[in-house]
Amino acid sequence: MFFNSLAFAVFLPIVFILYWFVFNKTKSNQNALLIAASYYFYSCWDWRFLFLLVFSTFLDYYTGIRIEKSQTEKSRNFWFWLSILVNLGFLGIFKYYNFFAASFSGLLNSAGVKAGPILLDVILPVGISFYTFHGLSYVIDIYYKRIKAEYNFVDYSLFVSYFPLLVAGPIERATHLLPEIKVKREFDLEKAKEGVCQIIWGLVKKVVIADTCATYANAIFDNYASMNSMSLILGVVYFAFQIYGDFSGYSDMALGMSKLFGLDLLRNFNYPYFSRDIAEFWRRWHISLSSWFRDYLYIPLGGSKGGIWMKIRNTFIIFVVSGFWHGANWTYVFWGFINAVYFLPLLLSNSNRNNMDTVQLKFNFDSVKVIISILYTFLLTCIAWVFFRAKTITDAILYLKRIIADRNFNSQYLVNERYNYELLIMVVFFILVEWNNRSKTEPLSGKRSMLKIALAIMTIIAFGTYSDYKEFIYFQF
Repeated sequence: MFFNSLAFAVFLPIVFILYWFVFNKTKSNQNALLIAASYYFYSCWDWRFLFLLVFSTFLDYYTGIRIEKSQTEKSRNFWFWLSILVNLGFLGIFKYYNFFAASFSGLLNSAGVKAGPILLDVILPVGISFYTFHGLSYVIDIYYKRIKAEYNFVDYSLFVSYFPLLVAGPIERATHLLPEIKVKREFDLEKAKEGVCQIIWGLVKKVVIADTCATYANAIFDNYASMNSMSLILGVVYFAFQIYGDFSGYSDMALGMSKLFGLDLLRNFNYPYFSRDIAEFWRRWHISLSSWFRDYLYIPLGGSKGGIWMKIRNTFIIFVVSGFWHGANWTYVFWGFINAVYFLPLLLSNSNRNNMDTVQLKFNFDSVKVIISILYTFLLTCIAWVFFRAKTITDAILYLKRIIADRNFNSQYLVNERYNYELLIMVVFFILVEWNNRSKTEPLSGKRSMLKIALAIMTIIAFGTYSDYKEFIYFQF
């Protein structure tokens, strides 16, 4: 069941009505309903993996309590590492085993040793990377005595399995979401209106921008050997807006739905394509994942407080691991490596926190430098996106090489495909809307909100009638 499906358009209002008109007496009733809705939502994908979700939930709930109650350091360490290893073990088996088996077999074959990989015929459980990280952060915070263990199993289960964030984030923290879950929510009409606006805007990003760009990006990447430079450049730009519209659209819908139920989730995107350097980009892109790796990997490794070699080591570790988190393919690892290369000069020159404010433009020379910085950062990001999108590293290199070598910038793809010029105009218009709203969390609210909502809904309906690209990109992670 996808957020942009008709089935979900029926599911969400039913849960909303039951939540506020039937199960609204107590906090326990509200939470129990949301858990039931979340388990049903997850079961619609594959009910068999619901048992894995429940087991993971119980594991971290129980080990969290055992860590807190342990009288000795040996006992604390035992329960802590049990949770860590089992969680990462499941993630490794389902997501990475076949990758490592195939890679090791290929390495042996290249050395002259014939070996066929023993592969597992398993499906990657949707959302496993996200709910595993929810549980890991919870257990780690208990171990380091940042929070107390949660003894109410229903409350903790909702924290892990809450359906708006279950399959594609944002990656929540127990310090943020659990306190909200533990109190009864009262209906707030203004917050509900904001939620509806945010859901609609998320659908615009997904159905209108991401799905439309995906049609063209897929056609170009799948046939890159026959495309000229202009078409290949368009392919990268289309993919950049596909993945942004797709993932940030999902996050907007998740945040909007939560407002309908009186809960506030962590913001996951903050207009990343207006960043003036790569460090700012990573403070604005997939914020919950970036901050997770910062707090639970980068800082424990020493962060940027050590010597120059420690800074270099930690930077490459966090970016490479972040890339590998996205999928079992060397392309994701190399994508992370490239971003580490981008980020390192900023860190070593202590300029990685130069751009902390919202970008502003005025009629002066400084604004010209800002525009150049934004375009340059977007260029670097697009080069990295080629490796993220390509099937292999070789394909990515050949894709970039052909852009440089072909040097044919006529409108090959623009002429051959219908509505391509219209798509370019739509992307430019979307950029202008994003720029105008870069200081807002919800673009459809404020003045003339009803007109904006009406136009957004009409656009969704118009594009949704012929769009055949439904699945969210991050469901595979």
